[in-house]
Amino acid sequence: MTALATPAQLTARLHRGALDADAAQLAVDHGSGLVRAVARQQFSFVAQETVILSGNERVLRLPERPAVVDEANPLAVVELGDFGSIDIPLIEARDYRRIGNELTRGYPWWWNNTQRLMGYPRTRPLGIWAPRVQVTYSHGYQTITDDVVSVVLDAASVLYDNPTGLRSISIDDYSETKASEVLGAAMVDGIRVKLGILGRRRRAFSIRTAI
Repeated sequence: MTALATPAQLTARLHRGALDADAAQLAVDHGSGLVRAVARQQFSFVAQETVILSGNERVLRLPERPAVVDEANPLAVVELGDFGSIDIPLIEARDYRRIGNELTRGYPWWWNNTQRLMGYPRTRPLGIWAPRVQVTYSHGYQTITDDVVSVVLDAASVLYDNPTGLRSISIDDYSETKASEVLGAAMVDGIRVKLGILGRRRRAFSIRTAI
């Protein structure tokens, strides 16, 4: 998958002239991978990905943000039949409502309305998604936003200067000790905090911290 930042951006961030090209590319690749792993988001644009999600709730949340829905990127939602039932394609505004990445199947006061089928056997509460739902949708950014790039470059700068994560370096009479907050688990926690702040401020993506 394409890196979320470029070696040229890393060079500009470090203010030290030309960098080793291979090392710079590796740093932005690994920095991008680390940010993606912490956020559990791809960020890069992906067209028409098909996923199967667990339902049984009133609201279905698409995992990758932001969802992109337009004429070139349609949203297709199908409730998958179980135990011999048929698959049921659903239509937005008729069978569910979408706000951002949330698809709402119904509302509690609809549940006991036996006249409303909503495309599923009447034995199921009428405002609840089927147990399994297949969604085909596009998501991510055509151009990675500056704040996400900044977080990636923070990580890439550390990885370029200290790719092996050494706590201290000594060469002859020279010695340097790296700050503990930019190493290992502390660096991961720092990325999580930065992304969490960005996600809450712009509501552009969510940070799923569970492992």
